[in-house]
Amino acid sequence: MESSTFRLMGVHEIRVRIGDLSRQQAYLLVNRPDFPQPVAVLAQGKVWLVDEVEAWLATRQSSEEGDLRPP
Repeated sequence: MESSTFRLMGVHEIRVRIGDLSRQQAYLLVNRPDFPQPVAVLAQGKVWLVDEVEAWLATRQSSEEGDLRPP
C-alpha cells in the first residue's frame, strides 16, 4: 500500500519562503482571489499545500507581474 505525504505550510512559512514580507502583506497575499485555497483551518491559522503554493509562486515569478507583494 502506498502512503501519500502532504507537505503543509502556514502563513509564517509563506513569509519566509517569499522573504521580507510583513504579517499584513502576507495576510493580503493569502486572501487574494488567485492565491490557492487553504486545505485546513487550524487553531493556529490556515494551512496550504506546499506544492500548490510553490506552483502559484512559479507562475507569478515567471509572469510579467513578478512582484509577489500585494498591491
